[in-house]
Amino acid sequence: MNNKIYSNRAWWLILPMLLLVAFSAIIPLMTVVNYSVQDVFDANTRFFTGVEWFQETLNNPALQAALVRQFAFSLTVLAIEVPLGIGIALLMPKKGWQASAILILVTMPLLIPWNVVGSIWQIFTRGDIGLMGWGLRELGYGYNITRSAVDAWGTIILMDVWHWTPLIALLCYSGLRSIPDAYYQAARIDRASRWAVFRYIQLPKLTNVLVIGILLRFMHSFMIYAEPFVLTGGGPGNSTTFLSQSLTTMAIGQQDLGPSAAFSLIYFLIILLVCWVFYTAIMNLQKDKQLDKGA
Repeated sequence: MNNKIYSNRAWWLILPMLLLVAFSAIIPLMTVVNYSVQDVFDANTRFFTGVEWFQETLNNPALQAALVRQFAFSLTVLAIEVPLGIGIALLMPKKGWQASAILILVTMPLLIPWNVVGSIWQIFTRGDIGLMGWGLRELGYGYNITRSAVDAWGTIILMDVWHWTPLIALLCYSGLRSIPDAYYQAARIDRASRWAVFRYIQLPKLTNVLVIGILLRFMHSFMIYAEPFVLTGGGPGNSTTFLSQSLTTMAIGQQDLGPSAAFSLIYFLIILLVCWVFYTAIMNLQKDKQLDKGA
């Protein structure tokens, strides 16, 4: 018989932090909600508009095109970075000075600020002084991110892969290091192939860290702003103008407080919905695998 007494008093220790986070999050959110249902002319002149700004935002062709570009970018980088990060983690040594040295090298891109990443790649891709731009031109390819939408898109994707694949690799590396050696010993006894070890031991154990990595990468890639803004400025034309840049232009450049507030709420709900779908799908898949094993 278990006579252990449980106490929830420890929750009181984190109550001040919860209140601070709620206070700092709810007030800005309610301010945005307030602006989204009003037409603001000046500090003393406002008119209630209801859902007018939401309808205008949803029917805006420019924002619809930016939404399509945003989804295309996020799904593309996820499709590249997740398998690549897993592969890098599998190739990294498990112990010794080599492991420490490679961990430092892999982590370095994550330490560079986002706007600096854009500046680095802007110089890197220049045809006169940039190694990548000069090299491609010497090979006969007319590389120019200011004129070609294909070049601009490819460069932004390559930049994001270089910057954020280390995050997936580090998460997967930590997941691989947490697998007990008993699993590998059993696999060696059964003479399992490397693919079988990955398929039935390593990949299932990486599910939790992959959920975290995919959600983090989707949220950041869906809100990306500084890197493409510095690198291409949204061009050529509007080919690399994402939702965050459209929202900034609307709110700060045009001072359309009502439409930009409605736009930001829709933006927030899209991210929340897609993250919920990702999380639910991955966790249901994990439960189905556990049920199959139990059966």
